[in-house]
Amino acid sequence: MATGTLIFLVIGGAGIGVLALALLGTELLHLGHADVDGPVSVETVAGFAGAFGFGAAIVNELLGGRTPGMIAAAAAGGALAAVPTAWLAARLSRSARNMRTDPTPTRNDLVGALGLVVTPVPAAGYGEVRVRVAGQPVKLNARADRPIPLGARVFVVEALSETSVHVETY
Repeated sequence: MATGTLIFLVIGGAGIGVLALALLGTELLHLGHADVDGPVSVETVAGFAGAFGFGAAIVNELLGGRTPGMIAAAAAGGALAAVPTAWLAARLSRSARNMRTDPTPTRNDLVGALGLVVTPVPAAGYGEVRVRVAGQPVKLNARADRPIPLGARVFVVEALSETSVHVETY
């Protein structure tokens, strides 16, 4: 294996290593405030370095690069592979960072939910109900003004806390 190929492989491996760490959220080499992005993201630079190194190594081996001219041609081939890869890495990482998500459900989202009694609710104590909040089943402690039997359908009237509600039959 030519020395140039080995150097290009090391550059490519380092780029892929930094890319893996950056995509896993370690924010390697992050300078300054955590909410401030620089002009070029770490993912973009790492994607460029990885594609450049491996692309140049491939071209260098295909050319049999032993002379400085052939190594320069291999570097040009690596840059040709690296530019679209860096662009794609920038687009994908920006899309992942700016992805819209639903807000976190709060106790206010419990009011109005329909549910089912899974542990009978006594008049002077707590039972348990299962309701759906944001599409997810949630089991909550429940109070009621009068006893509610197992299996009854209920309506959440008030959220007493994050884990307990006041219900009525539905």
